[in-house]
Amino acid sequence: MSPDSAQPPSADDAVSKAPPASSRPQLSPIARSRLRRIVTVGGVLLCLFVGWETLTYFVAYTDDAYVTSDLVAVAPEITGPIVAVHIVDNQPIRKGDRLVSIDPLPFQLEVNQRQAQVDEAAALLKVTQEELAAANAALDSSKSAHTYAAQEQARYLALANSSYAPRAELDKWNEQLQRSQAEMTISQTAVIKARTNIAVQQAALDLAKAEMATAQWKLSKTEIVSPTDGTITNLTVRVGDTGTQNIPLIGIVDAKAWRIFANYKQYYVRSLEVGGEAWVWLDSAPWRFRRAKITGIARGFSRDPQQPMLLPFVAPTTDWIRLQRRIPVTIVLVDPPPDGVLYMGADARTVIFP
Repeated sequence: MSPDSAQPPSADDAVSKAPPASSRPQLSPIARSRLRRIVTVGGVLLCLFVGWETLTYFVAYTDDAYVTSDLVAVAPEITGPIVAVHIVDNQPIRKGDRLVSIDPLPFQLEVNQRQAQVDEAAALLKVTQEELAAANAALDSSKSAHTYAAQEQARYLALANSSYAPRAELDKWNEQLQRSQAEMTISQTAVIKARTNIAVQQAALDLAKAEMATAQWKLSKTEIVSPTDGTITNLTVRVGDTGTQNIPLIGIVDAKAWRIFANYKQYYVRSLEVGGEAWVWLDSAPWRFRRAKITGIARGFSRDPQQPMLLPFVAPTTDWIRLQRRIPVTIVLVDPPPDGVLYMGADARTVIFP
């Protein structure tokens, strides 16, 4: 082998042996256009995502909110058949408006009976008071007789000791003195007994009056009235039904307790404060954000829906997606709808700016 054949190829030889540029693989115009579109769309989506995360980190927004009020459960305080219904379903009412009437006849009869007992007890008390007056008069008389007998007995005792009066007269006044003492004791016992009877009859009269007051109270409760302003909801009571004591009969949505419950993610709560301003979108009155105030932020929530609901429970999932834990925030509208119509349970959305 010659020395020339062992030398490495020169650069010119390598260039001469390289494939021509036209033979390299190149992207077609369609592929390049598609790639540009993918990169552009991906960049826009990434910017939107970053912008949204940044915005929502500082601006507290939630659509997990709803309108609520107090549902007042009106229950009869007595039991009896309903003879009149003065309302209809969904009717606005004022505090003190009549709702239903329970048959008053049994309760009126009980009032009449209690009144008779009061009259009887008052009459017996008067009799015992007269007996006390008579016993006091008898006691005064027996005291006078006893005093006179004691004076006469002392006088005859002195005379008998001086032999100026017969012993028989002294014996008579001794006996008279003993008799007057016994009569005075009897009179004193009669006074004590009369006073005891007066105390007994006074207690009976007080009891009769208390039972009378209870009967009158029951009679007054045959007319069931509204305890608050509001709206009747889901009315099912009818004439002929039985109103049962302490069993809710009518539901009233309180017109003065409207508020929004908004469930906010945990990291929003750090910037919220009671008295802060909020804005509310009502799905029942859309296309406008209404000014509101934060009136309460829950200091606890339940992690177990099976526990007693002394703590609020907010479900941390939506379908199959697990969400952050949320804390209930109470918001009250400063700018309610002009007609004042709100719907308990309706959806809402709230936003709170930093």
